[in-house]
Amino acid sequence: MTFVAADSESNAQKVRLRQLIAERSLLTGGDFTLASGRQSSVFFDMKRSMLDPEGANLIAGAVLRHIEGLRVDAVGGLVMGAVPIVAVVCAKSFPQRPLQGFFVRKEAKDHGTARRIDGNLAAGARVVILEDVTTTGGSALQAAEAVRAAGAEVVAVVTVVDRMEGAAEAFAAQGLRFEAILRRDDFV
Repeated sequence: MTFVAADSESNAQKVRLRQLIAERSLLTGGDFTLASGRQSSVFFDMKRSMLDPEGANLIAGAVLRHIEGLRVDAVGGLVMGAVPIVAVVCAKSFPQRPLQGFFVRKEAKDHGTARRIDGNLAAGARVVILEDVTTTGGSALQAAEAVRAAGAEVVAVVTVVDRMEGAAEAFAAQGLRFEAILRRDDFV
């Protein structure tokens, strides 16, 4: 009975997350250039949802549910899209299942520590790469490459919204498990 209630609750939270993203982050009717370089009439401006208190809480809860059965030490991703998600997932993971967080810069800093990866990523750690939106998967693959070079293992990639334009295939080709909380089809 508890499982049904929890499942029902998570379904309600997913419905609310979809609604919130549709209200705050879904832009249509324009001519948008995506991070992949592709053009689209549909754009997900996820910062509007990720930086909303309810949206942040719903996203973190959904990510934690998606990785529940995985043995994971840390979550991280490429700047800028993953940073708000990483922070809120780390916060929400405590104290039940504390996860460390990190982020990957597109290029190493030219000052200070000159690191490409900042935060808490240990060699040998098992990690999940987080994304706000995936199109071709290029950003997550770039983060995964840096994480592997640092001696950690990428267990999975989790995205809030998959645009369904090749990311799943790109991750499969790299042997990476891929989870999408929502898909473009959930909105348009």
